[in-house]
Amino acid sequence: MALTQRLEFRQSQSLVMTPQLMQAIKLLQLSNLDLATFVEDELEKNPLLDRATDTPEAPVAGEPSMERGEAGGSEFGGDEFSGGGDLESGEFASGDSFEPGTEDWMHRDLGSRSDIEQTLDTGMENVFPEEPAEAAARAAQDVAPASYTEWGGGASSDEGYNLEAFVAAESSLADHLSEQLAVALTNPSQRMIGQYLIDLVDDAGYLPADLGDAAERLGTTQADVEAVVGVLQTFDPPGICARSLAECLAIQLRELDRFDPAMQALIEHLDLLAKRDITNLRKICGVDDEDLADMIGEIRHLDPKPGLKFGTSRVQTVVPDVFVRPGPDGGWLVELNSDTLPKVLVNQSYYSELSKTIRKDGDKSYFSDCLQNATWLVRALDQRARTILKVATEIVRQQDGFFTFGVAHLRPLNLKAVADAIQMHESTVSRVTANKYMATNRGTFELKYFFTASIASADGGEAHSAEAVRHHIRQLIDGEDPSGILSDDTIVEKLRAAGIDIARRTVAKYREAMRIPSSVQRRRDKQSVLGSALSTADRSRDIAPA
Repeated sequence: MALTQRLEFRQSQSLVMTPQLMQAIKLLQLSNLDLATFVEDELEKNPLLDRATDTPEAPVAGEPSMERGEAGGSEFGGDEFSGGGDLESGEFASGDSFEPGTEDWMHRDLGSRSDIEQTLDTGMENVFPEEPAEAAARAAQDVAPASYTEWGGGASSDEGYNLEAFVAAESSLADHLSEQLAVALTNPSQRMIGQYLIDLVDDAGYLPADLGDAAERLGTTQADVEAVVGVLQTFDPPGICARSLAECLAIQLRELDRFDPAMQALIEHLDLLAKRDITNLRKICGVDDEDLADMIGEIRHLDPKPGLKFGTSRVQTVVPDVFVRPGPDGGWLVELNSDTLPKVLVNQSYYSELSKTIRKDGDKSYFSDCLQNATWLVRALDQRARTILKVATEIVRQQDGFFTFGVAHLRPLNLKAVADAIQMHESTVSRVTANKYMATNRGTFELKYFFTASIASADGGEAHSAEAVRHHIRQLIDGEDPSGILSDDTIVEKLRAAGIDIARRTVAKYREAMRIPSSVQRRRDKQSVLGSALSTADRSRDIAPA
């Protein structure tokens, strides 16, 4: 067959991921903190993107105001959203301004930049009047006037005055150990080994159990590394730089001069102490019940994680993205948290003024790209808010029993059920529920919490959610009698009697996930607590006067 060249026309369909659609998908899966950081970066880069203020302004004369529909709240069972668009189709609601969470979204004109600068300059002249000599010096040297301070009130008029600048920085664990290292060791090679080991200490204050690679990496002997480790373990706080829990407790006991042979035997058998095997511990330590109880009490007063006193990261409070409140008609009202939604708008008037004066093609292209990016960002934020509200509303509708009666009535739910109900793709629902939180009458939960696997019903009825089954298992164990500890097989029988068809290994898996010990361990724990209570009662009876 001869090879020839020819032209052919073919018609096909393909999904094109435009940069704007990729940006919308990226914003959809960001948390409120990451979204705020992203918007701040865009505000710094884009001169046509401005931060909207909370105070409403009147529209400029000659330009009609454009009101937007309310998306701050939704009550399931009511009307659907209008003009929302869809991420899959790449369509967004029109409009240049976005301020979700308020009663109306309005197009606002900030005015030209020259007018704003003139207003600011006039205001500054009224607040800080210049003396004639200062005005002449400024005109001659073309420098800014010095800022004035009102000494009588004790407050500075400088807006940049920040009280947080006078707060001492929090000392980290590494800094605390490095300061002690500079005093304890004078040999440069030992200091280098010590600083390398300090960098290996985790937040709890522990070194890795195996330090064999440290000697090889530093080009020294294992004995030198062990010698420096011994010096580090004498630092404050006691128990720091240990390689195991037993070593950490032993260091603290040596500091208290309480590391006798009996205590050493107890430290070497912490696994028996965790199992509450008091009989074997008493034999190994060679003490009676009273001395063993005192030794266990001393261990409980020690710090198993001494490094946590020097926390390096602050705990961030979870800020909910959605609020769920009881409605006036007995339903549930779903609202977006306006505090977590950025309020930005496009300064169209500034772009119009620039387009009249710009002559270079490069400048025109730059500001055209800025206008396009700002417009798409506003629309992407608009679509993100609407999509979150739509998904949250459907979750509340599906899990109505949870909000009314509690976790025992949590229904099995997956992404496909929500996606089919709101006519979106499962990937979109997955991105919406990532890093998003909902504040309800029963606490604050991540949106992914409401998606649970299903457990079949024993009588062929409606399936049960895995979270509800875990809650039922915890209730059974919390209510068990000390003389009749429930085994996993007994829990399976009770669950099947309640209409839940579940296997024994599933019960064991759920119990271990909730960090509930086995029936043997629970029996030992409750017998130990009961024995301690009886011993305390006997001592009180002996001390009490006749």
